[in-house]
Amino acid sequence: MDDLLREFLTETSESLDVADVELVKFEQDPNNAQILNNIFRLVHTIKGTCGFIGLPRLASLAHAAETLMDRFREGRPVTTDAVGLVLSTIDRIKLLLQHVEETEGSEPEGEDRDLISLLEAMAEAVDAPAGPPPPAPPPQLAQTLERPLLPGELPLDELDRIFRETKVDPITPAPVPAPAAQAAPPKPAPAMPKADADATHAAAQAGEAHGVAAQSIRVHVGVLEQLMTMVSELVLTRNQLMEIARRHDEPEYKVSLQRLSNVTGELQEAVMRTRMQPIGNAWQKLPRIVRDLAQELGKQIELEQVGADTELDRQVLDQIKDPLTHMVRNSADHGLEMPEQRRAAGKSERGLIRLSAYHEGGHVIVEISDDGRGLDVARIKQKALENGLATEAELAKMPDSQVFRFIFHAGFSTAQKVTNVSGRGVGMDVVRSNLESIGGTVDVRSRQGEGSTFVIKIPLTLAIVPALIVRAAGERFALPQSAVEELVRVQAGSDHEITWLNNSPVLGLRDRLLPIVSLGALLGLSPERDGRDEALWERALIVVMKVGHQTFGVVVEAVSHTEEIVVKPMASALRQLPMVSGSTILGDGRVIMILDPAGLAQHAAARGGAAEEVSHHGAGRQSRASQKRSSLLLFRAGSRDLKAVPLGLVTRIEELEVARIERVNGYPVLQYRGALIPVLYANEEVQRVAAGTQPMLVFADGGRVMGLVVDEIVDIVEAELDMELSPSNMPEVLGAAVLSGQATEILDVAFYVQVAFGERFRHLVRSSERPRLLLVDESPFHRDLLAPMLNGNGYEVTACASGGEALARLGTEDGFDAIVSDVDLPDMDGFALAAAVRGDPRIREVPIIALATAQDRDALERGRAVGFTDCVAKFDRSGLIAALKEFTGRQGIAA
Repeated sequence: MDDLLREFLTETSESLDVADVELVKFEQDPNNAQILNNIFRLVHTIKGTCGFIGLPRLASLAHAAETLMDRFREGRPVTTDAVGLVLSTIDRIKLLLQHVEETEGSEPEGEDRDLISLLEAMAEAVDAPAGPPPPAPPPQLAQTLERPLLPGELPLDELDRIFRETKVDPITPAPVPAPAAQAAPPKPAPAMPKADADATHAAAQAGEAHGVAAQSIRVHVGVLEQLMTMVSELVLTRNQLMEIARRHDEPEYKVSLQRLSNVTGELQEAVMRTRMQPIGNAWQKLPRIVRDLAQELGKQIELEQVGADTELDRQVLDQIKDPLTHMVRNSADHGLEMPEQRRAAGKSERGLIRLSAYHEGGHVIVEISDDGRGLDVARIKQKALENGLATEAELAKMPDSQVFRFIFHAGFSTAQKVTNVSGRGVGMDVVRSNLESIGGTVDVRSRQGEGSTFVIKIPLTLAIVPALIVRAAGERFALPQSAVEELVRVQAGSDHEITWLNNSPVLGLRDRLLPIVSLGALLGLSPERDGRDEALWERALIVVMKVGHQTFGVVVEAVSHTEEIVVKPMASALRQLPMVSGSTILGDGRVIMILDPAGLAQHAAARGGAAEEVSHHGAGRQSRASQKRSSLLLFRAGSRDLKAVPLGLVTRIEELEVARIERVNGYPVLQYRGALIPVLYANEEVQRVAAGTQPMLVFADGGRVMGLVVDEIVDIVEAELDMELSPSNMPEVLGAAVLSGQATEILDVAFYVQVAFGERFRHLVRSSERPRLLLVDESPFHRDLLAPMLNGNGYEVTACASGGEALARLGTEDGFDAIVSDVDLPDMDGFALAAAVRGDPRIREVPIIALATAQDRDALERGRAVGFTDCVAKFDRSGLIAALKEFTGRQGIAA
């Protein structure tokens, strides 16, 4: 039985019971207009609801009874037979409802002409008495409108009149014998035989005892809240008793306490079910909002809802209504394009906003997705730079997923103008705050030109949650288990070890690097651990937690146990604490703080770097980069920690004679191969030897050559470069990765070149004779890898991130001698780019070198068919240089 039919049966049964009582009162006090109006309203509602559900037989019965009640409202006399006839009609309706319930929506076969004829005859036969006229009904006050009517609206008086005058089904009245003489008084209307009426009433009463209405009752929300509070107190008492049982080994109490614990758990689960509501209740207003927005914005929008029956706690449901509304409005305004723009992009004119909800591991996941334009990464970076949220160097190294998070900052908006819908920079930060206040998270995925998806993760309930009780600095705290991934003990000989990056500890966990923080130090209860004192980190116990897509570790002293805790709100003076979400009472009566996983994640990111886990199964730039193997030069500079640079960026490795170093304006320089080049030390800790030799890496970028002095060359390795951490205060470091089983810093060569030729010296070079290359690659890492290598080989490189940007460059700039393009591009792939170039008469002769990750014969044939001049492996440096020399007919001016 569906919910609509169940609700109809429950409400109609309640209305019929009220009508029963009111009719008896009305029979005793026929001049009471209030009782009469109440009965008429109940019967009228039953008639309208039956018509809406599609139950014509019930609607016809209710309509006939309504007609008779309307005669009473007009002042006709009320008789016992008339009231009895209406009561019999109500009993008949109850019987029919019983059959509808048993068949789950079908009326029984047959008709009710016998009862309808009696009602119609009674309505026609009832006449006004010859005596004084009945008192006129009290005059109805004219309706006063609170505001002017909008187009298409009707006042309530007019709406009520239309309902009363509307018949459900055309009913042909039974012929009534004509009176013998005009002056003769009308015959009394026939009444239902008493035996039949009693039988109908008895059958109706028997059916009521087992109906749907008898299976549910209406309870005030305040009663449920009080019941939940009492169950919470019972859970606390249960926990206290179990704690006593753990401290005192009394076998005679164990069985009873275990039974009490089980019953308490079952009671708690039952009460929690009474608070659960479908998330569709929070979606009810969204179709109207989307419809109004579509008209206001001039767009065609379709709203699709999936999983509306997913249940969660009523308190949580109330908290997410506003965030959901705002995010749907954002999708309609920012996400979906205008119809003409969608047509130009090859999309349907009707945009789609999809709401979906499902359960996952004690949480409810809500996704709001659209098939619109997606987030504009370049625009977000520009606004972040304008608002001072990040520097250019930081933005250049950020993955798109981290850039997207800027939209949740207060006052951040990429809208070109302020409208009634959006553009003021308020809303998304409130969305994040509201969700985090209930222990939820919000994340965003987007692909330009294809759409965006916002993923909300919220707990099922806020009242009673399972928690891990941990100890730090001698105090106990509760960590919600929903955020706990695993427990790790670091000890000698284990696969888990703590290493150091930028003087901050990181945990090596199954080829991943996770930032870790000490809980006691984070809360200010214990001093910061002394750097790399290994004794302090031996046998460290780490709780690995995950919030959104960020995984990190929290170092604790001990883990006591797990316990279902009752969440108590914080006092007003403590609600602003960033890492505490509430408090609870343990079984021993102690009050402890409940830690907020989202707050811990923010501090872990600030101290240890933002952990950007790269999914090996996901799509996008990170997954493609993780599958590429790179040649890397490992070395040490200033400490025993390994550092690395891509081998493709290194022009030469030299043994520098320290005595040859000279100085210009106080900065070290070196005469190298007939040119004067600046020399930099990798960091302040690199040794400055007074005599002898020292390793130096030579880098070349666009004719600019520099040397980087290090302490020791270690090795050259082939590895999948999967950077996971990016230190926020080390601009010379691109990130960190696990290479040869050890955490390794990947240095940013472009940073050192900028220091050498931007801050210290200005290099004068003529580039008019250098061949111009257009490099097209989505990945900033690969652009940074290839561009210096090509520059070092004498080519002037212009880099683009997409095929669309490359075509725009080719349309506005002249003089490109060759195009070097990745096959996998975001908006159009390399094949489409090649076809577009070959279709333009101005540039169709420009050689196009494709960069592929695998030698796929079909892909090679397809590439040549659409216009690729040659195809080389993405990391085949010598092959790329050879192809450029062959097909451009020019060799670069070597550094």
